[in-house]
Amino acid sequence: MATSGNGRGKLTADRRYGAPATASKAASGGGRPPRKPAPRKPRRQHGLIVGLIVGLWRLIWRVIWGITWRVTAVVAMVLGLTVFYFYSQLPPVTELLDGRARGSVTMLDRDGQVFAWRGETFGGQITAENVSRDLHNAVIATEDRRFYQHFGISPRGIAGAIRINLSQGRGPLSGNGGSTITQQVAKLLCLGVPYNPSEWKSEAEYEQDCRGGGVWRKIKEIPYAMAMEVKYSKSEILTIYLNRAYMGAGARGFEAAAQRYFGKSANQVGPAESAMLAGLLTAPSRFAPTNNLTRSQERAAVVIGLMEEQGYLTKAQADEARANPARLSPAAEARSGGAFADWVMESTPRFLSSATTEDVIIRTTLDQRLQKAAEEAVAFVFDTKVKEGSKAQAAVVVMSADGAVRAMVGGRQAAAAGSFNRATQAKRQTGSSFKPFAYAAAMDLGFTPADYVEDTPLTINIPGSGAWTPKNYDNQFKGMITLSQALAESRNIPAVRVSEAVGRDAVRRVANGFGIVSALADGPALALGASESSLLEMSGAYAGILNGGSSVTPYGLVELRLQGEEDVLMGASGGVGQRVISEEAAAYLTYMMSRVIENGTGTRAKIPGWQAAGKTGTTQAARDAWFLGFTADYVAGVWMGNDDNSPLTGVTGGGLPAEIWREVMVRVHQGLQPQPLPMLIPEPKLPPGGYASSPSVMADGQSPSAAPRQEYVPPPAEMPTQDIIIYDGPVPDTWVNEGPVEGDLAEQILRDVLGGFGN
Repeated sequence: MATSGNGRGKLTADRRYGAPATASKAASGGGRPPRKPAPRKPRRQHGLIVGLIVGLWRLIWRVIWGITWRVTAVVAMVLGLTVFYFYSQLPPVTELLDGRARGSVTMLDRDGQVFAWRGETFGGQITAENVSRDLHNAVIATEDRRFYQHFGISPRGIAGAIRINLSQGRGPLSGNGGSTITQQVAKLLCLGVPYNPSEWKSEAEYEQDCRGGGVWRKIKEIPYAMAMEVKYSKSEILTIYLNRAYMGAGARGFEAAAQRYFGKSANQVGPAESAMLAGLLTAPSRFAPTNNLTRSQERAAVVIGLMEEQGYLTKAQADEARANPARLSPAAEARSGGAFADWVMESTPRFLSSATTEDVIIRTTLDQRLQKAAEEAVAFVFDTKVKEGSKAQAAVVVMSADGAVRAMVGGRQAAAAGSFNRATQAKRQTGSSFKPFAYAAAMDLGFTPADYVEDTPLTINIPGSGAWTPKNYDNQFKGMITLSQALAESRNIPAVRVSEAVGRDAVRRVANGFGIVSALADGPALALGASESSLLEMSGAYAGILNGGSSVTPYGLVELRLQGEEDVLMGASGGVGQRVISEEAAAYLTYMMSRVIENGTGTRAKIPGWQAAGKTGTTQAARDAWFLGFTADYVAGVWMGNDDNSPLTGVTGGGLPAEIWREVMVRVHQGLQPQPLPMLIPEPKLPPGGYASSPSVMADGQSPSAAPRQEYVPPPAEMPTQDIIIYDGPVPDTWVNEGPVEGDLAEQILRDVLGGFGN
């Protein structure tokens, strides 16, 4: 409060509020003049309509923003929870490397070399660190160049894929998917859903669903891929990919593919081979080098360009890889033993072959040199002696005398695994190639090749069917001839006489004993090959003749074990069995069959410098043509025919089949020293006088007295040439008379008769 009076100022009350600053500063006599406040801009005035529009826009924006951040928060929360869920479900990496539901079968030849695979093979675990650096780079360059930068998904890659799809007239998510390697691994793992046989018709259908595209699939892939990126390192994700990717030709993973195509490990492949393997990822079956090597090499050249562009290869390295493209290993290039491998699989229990859950190793009897020889022989004859456009097929079997199958050709052209195998699955009439079993029965009863048989008109009364009169293929008769000549010239009437003389039951017993397990005809046409059999059966039966008269069960499996195990689970189930005919009878029969090639119907099968024995066979209307025979080292059988059972044109067993047989055996015996056949040359005999039946002549159903057996002695020389008595009598007008045909039995007999003629 101020004071007053006595020199003091006037009493006044203190001011409750301060004076303006300017006044204070003025009273104090100094200071900067006060700054005038800036005039406020007047608020912009909108018209009514504009104001409504602006207000509405602001409201909409606030609503959109409010919804957006809330939805984003919800999506992020759901995504995070989904990623966490998948993360918690992911197993250790080691459990994801081999994702096959079934195992595989790897086949080794007689020398222990791999020649065939069945099922999906898994070559063993490899990692991103120990795989070839070229292969590592090829995969990254081809599939995901930003693999080490993204977090499981690549928005740039997806955008680029959508642009490409739209530019090519497809839907945005149809075709190119822009998937990262991590997303591809998510597909390979089927987003963690395991294969359940009860829910899927097949594993292929399950995998097809796992690889399916679409928006929903892409949405599910994102959290799974992100979970893997959290759970595993980049190296581990790439390791899963390298082990699980399907690489064509039944190979699962890059190690199996490298072994399958190049015969080496995935850590040994170079730039060209790596590029070819990486190129398979786009379309494994289409680009598999075993399907089309040229196409696979062209795809590899594209991959090499990507590797060069991204700095993984220098220009010089890329040029070198392009100039020397990868090629298949000899085993993969040959693709040998396809039909053989199928047969081994079929004859092995399913739980150890086609349905195995383990990786199985089977050591077999196959000889890849002989397999190649057989394939080349078939190709040579068809290329040089069969008219272009012919649909005729052929099959070949080569085996040792103990039944070990060394080569098998199931058709004139290489076919995919599981294709029709004409060597084992085709049951066809055997024609005259069956005749040796009738003569084998005679030899076992004590006859020799020097004994005689009548080649004269013959009529047999068949109860219930009437008279049956067989004919020879040349419509001629030769009178009294030796058994050796009868077989060499493949004469039908003598074969029927022999069969009727020794008894059809004896002929069936010999044929069954030698392994012909197919149903055999009941009538007299049995001797003429009216019954059906497979080439493998027939070849095995001829092997029984070569080995001295014991039965043979053809086999291809030597031993079976699990991969990595030493214990043998299964051994050979075939080989030499019980004796069927005497060794002497087999030696006599071998001699008779050698005459077929020397001066009979099989002269086109002669092998220069080698003794060989065999028999031709041609069925009615030339629907089937056969040649089977052997040397001292190998047995081989050849069949020709049409798959639709239509007649061949101008083909008999002594023609193209004999030539294929010769070409096969010439190649098979390269490098071997000729060995003599185990045959016995008979003592010559004089023919009986006249034309009447006698105890030493096999005529209408009369069994002659058994001649005393002779001890087996290796032949010192050839049997002397004998004069042949030719039958000049008249040919009856009714020389072909099947008799009354009625009922099912009659029809069967008629089929037997019509199917048995030929050489």
